Amino acid sequence: MGKWGMDMFDTTGSPLKVGFDHFYGYNCQRHAHSYFPTYLYNDDQRFDLPGNTSKGVGKTYAQELISSEVVRWVREHKDGPFFLFYATTLPHGTFEIDDQGIYKDKPWTETQKNYAAMVTRLDSDIGRLLDALKECGIDDNTLVMTAGDNGSSFDPKSEVGKLFDQASNGLRGYKRGLYEGALRQAALARWPGQVPAGRVTDEPWAFWDFLPTAAELAGAKIPANCKTDGHSLASFLKGGPAPQRDHFYWELHEGTSLQALRFSDWKVLRNGPEQPIELYDLKTDPAESNNLASSKPDLVAKAAALMQSARTESPDWPLVQKQAKKGKKK
Repeated sequence: MGKWGMDMFDTTGSPLKVGFDHFYGYNCQRHAHSYFPTYLYNDDQRFDLPGNTSKGVGKTYAQELISSEVVRWVREHKDGPFFLFYATTLPHGTFEIDDQGIYKDKPWTETQKNYAAMVTRLDSDIGRLLDALKECGIDDNTLVMTAGDNGSSFDPKSEVGKLFDQASNGLRGYKRGLYEGALRQAALARWPGQVPAGRVTDEPWAFWDFLPTAAELAGAKIPANCKTDGHSLASFLKGGPAPQRDHFYWELHEGTSLQALRFSDWKVLRNGPEQPIELYDLKTDPAESNNLASSKPDLVAKAAALMQSARTESPDWPLVQKQAKKGKKK
C-alpha cells in the first residue's frame, strides 16, 4: 500500500498483476509527492478528494486515509496469514503536513516544522499498526520489518540537514551518492519471542535479501527461473549471524553512473566510469576519510574484478560519464 509506479493498472507492473490482492494509495511516483492529492486509488478504482487542490493544499491528508486503510485491512485479515507492504511516503518531497503539532511554535522555518511533524506522524502511524496487531491477538505471530530507502537524506549544511544534524552518525555523504552516509541505514525488526528483544547489530544485509527471507518464513519455494542475489535472513533475525557472502554491489544512475562495492570490511567506490577507484577500510575508517587505493593496489585490482563480475550489462542502464558543462564566455 502507498506509492507505486506509473499511474495506470494495465501494465505488467500493476500491483494487482504481481500477486497483491488489494492496493490502496498513489499509483504514480510523481503524484506521491503531494500529500493533499486530488485523487487516490482503491485497487484500480480512482476516487477523488474534492477538497484538495493541485497546489498541495486541502482538507484531506492522504497519509490519514492510507494509515486508516492499513489498520482496517489488518483487522479484516487477522484470522489468516497475510503479507502487508506498507510503502509510506512520509517524510518526503514537498514536506506538507495537516498539523504541525508540538512543533508549531518552534523558532524554525515552515519546512523544518513540517519535516519534524511528518517524522512524528510516521512514528505514531506505525504505532497504530502495532497496536492493531496486539488488539487482534496476532502480535506474537507477526514479523514487522521497517527501513527507509537511503541513508541521510540531506546535505548537512542544508536547511533541514543542519537543524537535525544529518551528519551526526559520522558517515560521509547523503542521498544520491554511494558513500556510507547515503547507503547505510537503520532497519528494525520486531517479532516477539522470535527476534531477540533489544538486540543491536551492525552486520550488513541488503534489500535483495528480503525476497528469500519472506519465502523461507512463508514456507514458499522461489521458482527456478527467478534469480536472486539475496540470502535468507531468517536465522539472523532470530539471533544468528548475518549470511556470509563474497560482496555487496551497488550502482546509481542519476547523471554520471556511480558504482560501489563492499567485501569484508573493504569498501570501494568509483564516482564515474572514467574516475579512479577509491578504497576505504570501514573497520577503522567508517567515515571514509582515508583513501587507501594508492597503497593497496592488490585490493584495488580485486575490487575492479569483482565490480566487473557483479555487473550485468543492460542497454537500459549503461555506465555513463557526464561531462561538466563549460561556462559561457563573456
